[in-house]
Amino acid sequence: MNILLIGSGGREHALAWKMSRSPLCGRLFVAPGNPGTAVCGTNVAMDPADHAAVTAFCKQESIGLVVVGPEAPLVAGLVDDLSAAGIRAFGPRKAAAQLEGSKAFTKELCAEAGIPTAAFRRFTDAERAKAYVRETGAPIVVKADGLAAGKGVVVAASVDEAEGAIEAMLGGALGAAGAELVIEECLVGEEASFFALCDGSTAIPLGTAQDHKRAFDGDEGPNTGGMGAYSPAPVLTPDLEARVMHEIVQPTLQALKRRGTPYVGVLYAGLMVTAEGPKLIEYNVRFGDPECQVLMPRLKTDLVAAMLAACDGALEGFGVRWSEEAALTVVMATKGYPGPYAKGSEIKGVAKAEAMEDVLVFHAGTGEENGRLLAQGGRVLNVTAMGRSIAEAQAKAYAAVDAIDWPEGFCRRDIGWRAVRR
Repeated sequence: MNILLIGSGGREHALAWKMSRSPLCGRLFVAPGNPGTAVCGTNVAMDPADHAAVTAFCKQESIGLVVVGPEAPLVAGLVDDLSAAGIRAFGPRKAAAQLEGSKAFTKELCAEAGIPTAAFRRFTDAERAKAYVRETGAPIVVKADGLAAGKGVVVAASVDEAEGAIEAMLGGALGAAGAELVIEECLVGEEASFFALCDGSTAIPLGTAQDHKRAFDGDEGPNTGGMGAYSPAPVLTPDLEARVMHEIVQPTLQALKRRGTPYVGVLYAGLMVTAEGPKLIEYNVRFGDPECQVLMPRLKTDLVAAMLAACDGALEGFGVRWSEEAALTVVMATKGYPGPYAKGSEIKGVAKAEAMEDVLVFHAGTGEENGRLLAQGGRVLNVTAMGRSIAEAQAKAYAAVDAIDWPEGFCRRDIGWRAVRR
């Protein structure tokens, strides 16, 4: 079967690496891809936002499965257009993808289905929003309703900080994404990521992970798209995983099915494990990045077979097997990220790192020029390692990081600290 993977980041390199190992995978195409995905398949210079071009390519190359990596094409309805053309695609349709496309949509669905989450209010008027914050107090969370590339959430430690976020978001700093705000209580606990594979009616667990959002060691600095992750997440015990499925994932699936918008694809629940139990922070409608880079090395089940079962409504009774080993990934980013940064610096030593035992290097924001590997983004490489424990995986990952020669890059040196301390 020929497969088309949509996307160009570290998540897509990890997916391409895993799918290319499936006996069900014939030719693998990645649009637009990166230098890492080019090793796993064939990169295609195509804009995923051009749905007609994607559809035409699928027909031309006899694509049997399209896998959509990032959220933007899902929210824009790429799966709807492919399905209308008779092309099988893994990922939710536009109506169900609102779980990530609109935070207000998700909060209202949680209220309807009795899903545990933070108390919230919705606002389009800045003065009313600020009055609510002054009345409620801080800490408090201010969220832009729409997709904001990881920049739409401010955990405000003070009323002044919350008011500044309200003014910026409703003032147009995030464009249409900030036209409406969700302001919610600040949950206290430990964050974790939970993934489920869904076929519209049935959901099965698909692994756990923990991400590190802050730019610098000790969870200091600005929020980022993620500076590293590890899997599994020790905080999510088997009992807690069962509660997440029963109290959060399954009610969500049932609510969407009742609305006539069944959810097919991977559902990523960002959780806060509180004293009362797990509560939903937010949903994403795709694999996390960099969480995907630690899930794929641990997954023993054929990923393509699992995706096909989800697309075909055949997940009931489907089993997923995992390695008992842990995986940890360290994100190497360009200095200045998540603020302004320079592009084009050369990276050396990646092959040396990849030659190390139990190490994989996934490309995220790289480019090639005359045989040189160049940094072309903020988050550039995901250095991933496996180990018998998270501490062992951590040691291997940082040994591989140290083999990479990139003076213009930086990384956190404490990825996995919670699990190692535990």
